[in-house]
Amino acid sequence: MLHHVEIYVSNLDVSHAFWASLLAQVGYEESGRWGDGFTLAHEDDAYLTFVQVGEKHAHRHYHRSSVGLNHLAFRVKDRETVDRLRHFCRENGVTSLYDERYPFANGGRDYYALFIEDPDRIKVEFVAASAD
Repeated sequence: MLHHVEIYVSNLDVSHAFWASLLAQVGYEESGRWGDGFTLAHEDDAYLTFVQVGEKHAHRHYHRSSVGLNHLAFRVKDRETVDRLRHFCRENGVTSLYDERYPFANGGRDYYALFIEDPDRIKVEFVAASAD
């Protein structure tokens, strides 16, 4: 079982505003905050920790097509939750990916998902737990 994920971010305040408000939509809560980081947790799921990147490494920008993390995917209750998240993201100026193919960007009609980007351009996916 996955215990937690730690992500270095380029701007802690911007990332906190993004991640805390977005994941609150699906039940995550802030479980810790300190000078250079914060943690979001949801019941017994793995928690996410975000840490301000050190100045020594700040020049190295993230790109999901390079070696490393491609994206984070969250399973949500149903298609209505995916649609509600899309509305939230649109209302808050969050960059959507594959919008022209929403909600079936993976092809077919049984994988209902929203794809967005965080402030550092990490791809984030929300997928309905099962087809309606």
